[in-house]
Amino acid sequence: MTEENPSILNHVSVAVSNSERSLAFYDAIFATIGAARMMEHENAIAYGKQFPEFWVHTEPYDGGKPETAKGIHFSFSATSKEQVGAFFDAALAHGGTGDGAAGPRPEYGEPYYGCFVRDPDGHKLEATFWDESLM
Repeated sequence: MTEENPSILNHVSVAVSNSERSLAFYDAIFATIGAARMMEHENAIAYGKQFPEFWVHTEPYDGGKPETAKGIHFSFSATSKEQVGAFFDAALAHGGTGDGAAGPRPEYGEPYYGCFVRDPDGHKLEATFWDESLM
């Protein structure tokens, strides 16, 4: 019997406008939290740790222009404050922009430590470490 995946999500996906730039960005940020490319198709690359969870479409499915969704962001689990900082630094070094530097945010709970960035197309991303020693 296979152990049940604790996540409630199967996968999410975003479309990007420049595949070379965006794949370099996602390769770099996911490496900081122990994730990597898991699958590659003609117009889509999937990242994850054990299964393909986050898909980057290098061409929007409908052939249109990639868009970001207001109010939506994707948060990725980190295992330490150092990983959160590395995620933030890698994002900025690979064409992303900062939207909240790595640090504690007690308004989200005492154990919360995270950062916020935008990818080169403006998709909102977060890396989060939940420090259970503070509970």
